[in-house]
Amino acid sequence: MTHPALPPASARWRRSLAVLLVSAATGFACASAAGQSLNVAASARLPTLGDTAREDLSPITERKLGEEIMRQIRRDRDYLDDDQILDYLNHFGGALVDAVPGARGETGADFGFFAVRDPVLNAFALPGGFIGIHSGLLIAAQTESELASVMSHEIGHVSQRHIARMIGQQKQDALLPLAAMVLAALAAKANPDAAMGVLMGGQGLAVDRQLSFSRDAEREADRVGFQIMSAGGYDTSGMVAFFKRLQSANKIYGELPAFLSSHPLTGERIADIQSRIRETPLRQRADAIEFHLARARARVLQDGSTTGLRDTRITFESQLNQPQRQQQVAAQYGLSFLALKQGDLAAARSWLDKARASMQPREGVFSAAPASDGGAMFAGLDLEIKLAPGQPKEVAQQALKDAEQAVNRYPLSRALARQYADAMISAGKYDDATRYLRDQVRQYREDPKLHDLLAKAYSQQGKIALQHMSLAESYVLAGALPAAVDQLNLARKASDVSFYDQSVIDAREREIRERQRQDKELEEKVK
Repeated sequence: MTHPALPPASARWRRSLAVLLVSAATGFACASAAGQSLNVAASARLPTLGDTAREDLSPITERKLGEEIMRQIRRDRDYLDDDQILDYLNHFGGALVDAVPGARGETGADFGFFAVRDPVLNAFALPGGFIGIHSGLLIAAQTESELASVMSHEIGHVSQRHIARMIGQQKQDALLPLAAMVLAALAAKANPDAAMGVLMGGQGLAVDRQLSFSRDAEREADRVGFQIMSAGGYDTSGMVAFFKRLQSANKIYGELPAFLSSHPLTGERIADIQSRIRETPLRQRADAIEFHLARARARVLQDGSTTGLRDTRITFESQLNQPQRQQQVAAQYGLSFLALKQGDLAAARSWLDKARASMQPREGVFSAAPASDGGAMFAGLDLEIKLAPGQPKEVAQQALKDAEQAVNRYPLSRALARQYADAMISAGKYDDATRYLRDQVRQYREDPKLHDLLAKAYSQQGKIALQHMSLAESYVLAGALPAAVDQLNLARKASDVSFYDQSVIDAREREIRERQRQDKELEEKVK
């Protein structure tokens, strides 16, 4: 589901540059890089794709392409690298995927959800099941049902393999967009507006067929998304509510005529969904407090400028006066997180204590049972404060005890797992930290933060060779292959390197060199 309104050209092209480069280098005409979301959804009774789609983009290739794009996105400054928000989005999105048998599609897509810093109300899907949510959309959603409508729509794009289907349809037109994207990626560095002109000029000859397919794909994703959110127990009217929000935003930015838009007009989509809602029973669902806490964090991280943080404070202070308890708790939590970001640890502690107290039942006041208690997110912010620079040593010791309890209580929280490792390092428990992190790395091989923490623990132990080997793995996951080779060379020269370590280093370097060779071949093909 892509909002027709686009961000300023410079911001848009900065964020899409990595996608353009990877799309061009692999030879796939991926229109999502230019602001069109190629999302993919899931349902048990969805059509099976023909052999053409499988020929043009195999499930394995699709996943590899998505992983490579994600490596580039994670290096972008607007990638919202916040563990608590990532935890929330992945738990929320994962529950939606699991709500409908077959939602992972015929490829059994392994979904991953993430956020990018962008005020525009938008979301998008990448090849292989990676789904991005703009921070502006997360903040603008008023209920979890509204957020579920957007994420279900994107899941629908993935399960239907719309990217593979589009490539099959565009097979004969692919070279023109490919050449245009290469030129646009280069032009964007110097002149974002010129880059857009180059891209649009190159795609003009193929655009008529592309637009027709995109409208059908969006309608299909709407239908599948409706099924998913309904099966997940969410209020399906949330889809209409959010479309209307988009419609209001369009009054500011304007909306393209229907025949020029790659997506159905919001009015058209609203009418279609309303007709479906009439056929389903009315359902209401209480929002989980995590939804409101994640929105509060996103609001703080949206704009880190002095003016932005001041406006955020004003918003939270106004929110304190709202009658809904969840809004008050979210405002207090947000003020705590804001104070932490500004280095005021005392205020951060005070506001967090107030938020936790507000979550407690009030004597003599009737309140519906909350959908959840937000315990993992409260525990996470508590640890962030205790592990912040400038805290006394005894606070770090307490953080270790609290982190261990939190991990035992919330074993599925990746954010708390990393904080537990960090707490062990801060408390000087380096042997415990390395044992725990080695186990975590075996379970979650694609998590660069675990490798960074392991390198930090090895450094404290004086294990220099292992430190550089761990950093090398982190760089590989980030797509920085030359830097990874440099780290392996440093490990090879370390005074404490063992014969076994040398063998591992040699084997890993050969793998990285081979990947560099393959990347270079792709670049040559583009030229």
